[in-house]
Amino acid sequence: MSEKNEKTCPPCAKMTSIGGQALIEGIMMRGPKRSAMAVRNPEGEIVLETWDTPANNRPKFFKLPFVRGLFNFIDSMKSGYRCLMRSAEIAMPEDFEEENGQKKEKTEADKKKDNLLVSVAVTIGAVLGVLLSVGLFVWLPSQLYALLSGAVPALDNRFLRSVFEGLFRIALFVGYVSLMCLMKDIRRTFEYHGAEHKTIFCYEAGLPLTVENIRPMKRFHPRCGTSFMILMLLVGIVIGMLIPVTNPLLRTLIKLALLPVTVGIGYELLKLCGRHDNKLTRLIAAPGMWLQHITVHEPDDSMIECAIAAMNVAIPTPEEAESDKW
Repeated sequence: MSEKNEKTCPPCAKMTSIGGQALIEGIMMRGPKRSAMAVRNPEGEIVLETWDTPANNRPKFFKLPFVRGLFNFIDSMKSGYRCLMRSAEIAMPEDFEEENGQKKEKTEADKKKDNLLVSVAVTIGAVLGVLLSVGLFVWLPSQLYALLSGAVPALDNRFLRSVFEGLFRIALFVGYVSLMCLMKDIRRTFEYHGAEHKTIFCYEAGLPLTVENIRPMKRFHPRCGTSFMILMLLVGIVIGMLIPVTNPLLRTLIKLALLPVTVGIGYELLKLCGRHDNKLTRLIAAPGMWLQHITVHEPDDSMIECAIAAMNVAIPTPEEAESDKW
């Protein structure tokens, strides 16, 4: 869809607290009271699963600005991971195995064995993924600049060091996401991402949630998780300028220790961009909105239907309207 068509969207009537996530062949919507995921199974049917959104009973201290971001980020990661794994089970069921050309249902013992193997593989993959991420995104940029400043002493400057490290991390991140787009399944997930954004925009515009109303909506949303990631990388540049340590390993450990600060500031900037639309917030949101050209694609109508199914559950009742404020 062209930017010209997207500009014809009606103005936002409200800013909702409802957030979503693209899944494998589906979408999850998390509302203030109820959440849902709508996933298409191999037969093309929408499988809808709903649950009550866990109540936030944390002490007030953990809800303070610059503190709440870390805990909300952890909650989102946990719920998002569970939904992603569940969507894979629905979209790619493996409860049947072929035997002599006939489908045979697996026994409970076989299912438990498969679940154990999957759990072990996922745990190992998660550990290796964290180590690889720390190595590539934190240690490697520091090590490269240490080598560079060692060869050219004039470059031994904490501000230049932080800018180099930050831009290197951003380049890695953008390159990684761009390569993921080459995978057909990932591209479809990014299309579901577009359906999620468009549906939320339609709801915020106060229009009925229909495919016809959602289709012309904008697909780039200022409160997107992609924007949050790029904001954290940019905040990391500023924080890095305050770290006088040059040893790559020690610098890596300090940055990991300061990660809660980075997440907290990034979250507050995201909240600011979601609440206000002015020159400053548009400038802050610009890098994330640009990156969404890679991570948010145009959906088809079947994807929008999934988003509608999940969104209808997440929308609070009129009596709960106060809980829906962003």
